[in-house]
Amino acid sequence: MSERLIDLEETATQTGPKGVINDWRRFKLESMDQENLNPFLTPMSSSSKCLPFQMLHININPKIVQEYELLKEEDEGCLKSYRKRCMQEMHDKLSFGPRFEGVYDLDSGEAFLEVIEKEHHSTVVVVHIYKNGIKGCEALNSCLDCLASEYPTVKFCKIDAVASGAAERFSDEYLPTLLVYKAGELLGNFLSCTQHLNEEFFATDVEGFLNSYGLLPEKEQPQMEDDEENNIE
Repeated sequence: MSERLIDLEETATQTGPKGVINDWRRFKLESMDQENLNPFLTPMSSSSKCLPFQMLHININPKIVQEYELLKEEDEGCLKSYRKRCMQEMHDKLSFGPRFEGVYDLDSGEAFLEVIEKEHHSTVVVVHIYKNGIKGCEALNSCLDCLASEYPTVKFCKIDAVASGAAERFSDEYLPTLLVYKAGELLGNFLSCTQHLNEEFFATDVEGFLNSYGLLPEKEQPQMEDDEENNIE
């Protein structure tokens, strides 16, 4: 066949009908040779390079394709978990000071002084002075329970005016009272604080009231939801 190609190449430069016929024969032989080549060795056109391998005319075991898709999904899930762990580690490094859970019940004046004077210098301490039976005290305690879960870096406390021996200093007309401290310094002193709220108030109302004086830190962003991870899995 190679000798035949050489003969045709030598006659391809001829002009006239005979030369055209010889050129066509050479083109036909070259086309036949290309079709007999291994499909894996033939150069792909620019358009075929952009096609996924499922659309190319290549016989691939479907099991291999399935395993590839499973590995791809596992890689995305691992990447998601790794990114979440890195964000959590970064958050922990940037979160200065201790973290708290719930509202702390102070049972004495000594406990009240200790939480003010010995708490971490970056910690905001919110103390609710209350008395059972006084309007608004019970509702405010419930609001602080909610805020404590949303602001874990703030230490929320409550103390009974009678049990603490401060009933003389905080008479019923001044209750409930909210005191806000940081690094031992009094930042907010709100006597009869419910007069600044509606008759029926909620945790968001107390939060807005404290934020209006700039007493609460920026609320932490919630972690990535499990539902978002399930979409990848």
